[in-house]
Amino acid sequence: MTTVDASHAEPGVRTHPLPVRTIALGTVGSVLILVSALGAGAILAQDPLLGRGPLSWVRYGHGRMLATIVLYIGFLLVVWAWVRLGRHVLAGRVGARPVLVAAACWIVPMLFSPPVFSRDAYLYVAYGTLPLHGFDPFTSGPGNLEVDPVVDNVDSFWQSTPAPYGPLFILLAKGVISITGTNMIAGVLLMRLGLVVGVGLLLWAMPRLVRHLGGRLPVALWLAIAGPMTVVHLIGGPHNDLLMVGFLAAGTALMLDRRHVLGIVLVTLAVAVKATAAVALPFLVWVWAGHLTSTRWRNFARACAFSLAIFLATFALTTFASGVDLGWIAALDAPTAIINWLSLPTGVGEFIHALVGLAIDLNKVYFVNAMRVVGGIVMLVVLVKQWWRARDGGPDAVKRAAIALLVVAILSPATLPWYLTWGFMLAAALPWKPRQLAVQATVAVFLVLTYSPAGDDLLYDWLFMALAAGVSVLAGLSLLRPDPLKLFKPGDEPLTPVGVTR
Repeated sequence: MTTVDASHAEPGVRTHPLPVRTIALGTVGSVLILVSALGAGAILAQDPLLGRGPLSWVRYGHGRMLATIVLYIGFLLVVWAWVRLGRHVLAGRVGARPVLVAAACWIVPMLFSPPVFSRDAYLYVAYGTLPLHGFDPFTSGPGNLEVDPVVDNVDSFWQSTPAPYGPLFILLAKGVISITGTNMIAGVLLMRLGLVVGVGLLLWAMPRLVRHLGGRLPVALWLAIAGPMTVVHLIGGPHNDLLMVGFLAAGTALMLDRRHVLGIVLVTLAVAVKATAAVALPFLVWVWAGHLTSTRWRNFARACAFSLAIFLATFALTTFASGVDLGWIAALDAPTAIINWLSLPTGVGEFIHALVGLAIDLNKVYFVNAMRVVGGIVMLVVLVKQWWRARDGGPDAVKRAAIALLVVAILSPATLPWYLTWGFMLAAALPWKPRQLAVQATVAVFLVLTYSPAGDDLLYDWLFMALAAGVSVLAGLSLLRPDPLKLFKPGDEPLTPVGVTR
């Protein structure tokens, strides 16, 4: 039986080797998502498994509605279990191993699920198919393909959009499609397994990050690995952000451990998956400089020169191995075509347009674009300030890198829910107060609910957003006190959150 780290438990608090009921609750929820996603998830246009079989009814009409209800029930069970597990962690009743067991039980069913809350997996398959059919994925969109199973499942919004991803991800996508061909189910499953490498990197990095940043490992794992943003969005989605944050976290941990060369290599690989990881590099240069023994600016010059040389060499080798060029840089603005209020500048622009629209009918794009320019300026100022304040290096530089990544996610012209994980994975290793964790739980649950199980944007369905906000706040409150609505009898286990910070 697995043992528990109860070093932070209160006197008289019972310690359990494994919170079996909580783990089982989340597992049931994850299995329900897996099963119901066959009808309510981001299913294939032509499903070879259910399309014409006796269970095809689950894809249409009342069958699909029933599947959607079951999927939401499964998601709520996962959230309920996650919050219960969080209360165990805060009370010091469980350590890191039970959290990992719970995460594994909740993640495994999602590995075999159809995509949920996103259709990005089909887009990844298309970008891997393009170079295998003689197209440059950085200049051609999926619509150029004449491969029906692939093209039919890519959202019309992205049909003409070149890949905004780096060469390492294109290499992975090409490798997956070279094995699975036009079998979309096999392509999605194998793509997901490739991206889950990011989870392994996070598991390796988190104990090291916690040691340097001062957090608690059970809390960090509960946030970064067992949370709904990872289980449902990054893995259930799936999203290549998982691989990016895995490389980024591992590289950052190596930098803090003074293994600078390998650290920069791994962070460069993160950039080669998704360019956003490059935001962390200037901060990690300060970490390297802080480990040197000369004057500050000599140390910085040396660390900067070494980091740049390693970055260029690693990126060049990755680009050569992938068989592509640097054309992906020109495609980085592709997400700006997305307009939603999760991006703070976009949301402000839409709000101003709504107010002005009461008196004058003007095109919304003018307001949105103006606020995006303002947001870009604010973002640049904040990033420069955070970078300058990180000049002492060490853990503080990593903390500020996490802040910078979160700022980029929020102030970029376009924000998607999983973008918040960029800085969040590094921040998970910091010390957290219980109320801060409650806010984190609220945000995490809400971000998943902003999209439908089929991958449709629900941000402008205001009634549903109000319901999602209510459920999310309830989840956050439940982390601090059980049964905030007083629906059940009081439990017999104290839930005092002790030992959260050092």
